[in-house]
Amino acid sequence: MAVVSDRPEEPRRERSLLACVDGLSGFPEAIQAAYPRAKVQLCIVHLVRAALRYVSNTDSQEVLADLKKIYQAASVLEAEQELANFASQWDEKYPTISKQWRLKWPHIISMFELPAPIRKAVYTTNAIESVNSVIRKFTRNRKQYPNRDSALKLIYMAINEASKKWTKPIRNWKEALNHFAIMFEGRMPKDFA
Repeated sequence: MAVVSDRPEEPRRERSLLACVDGLSGFPEAIQAAYPRAKVQLCIVHLVRAALRYVSNTDSQEVLADLKKIYQAASVLEAEQELANFASQWDEKYPTISKQWRLKWPHIISMFELPAPIRKAVYTTNAIESVNSVIRKFTRNRKQYPNRDSALKLIYMAINEASKKWTKPIRNWKEALNHFAIMFEGRMPKDFA
């Protein structure tokens, strides 16, 4: 999720406020290189799904509950303690999970800098993936386009058609928006709502 400022005097590279990304290798570093002031948050849903790939069906609910204690912790210190607890309970059986979470820890804990309403709004990239799915569905059978404009028009039509079905608002968006306005004071677009 990225929010763009409408302040013309602000350099283009300083406009992104926050990015929620999946587990694609190098993506957080690329965003930080292009937008040094942006906060980068890994998608919690992707992290959990990746962790559950290593877990047997019989343990999945228990592992899921223990992972939830980590990402729903109130602070970084509490999350670190919960990760240590997770490791002591599960590393013998599933050592890869805590190792992967520790490797990605700097981009996991960035969410603890955010107030709870913003965390709830940005903890997953599923909405963005939904948009990408709509675009892929619309463009799947066409491999070539006469020009760039024709490709952009098709993508616009795909998003426009799909948006008719998007009636469910982001839960607690107004509360999150208030916190965005405080955290990113002076960088928020005036008409963003």
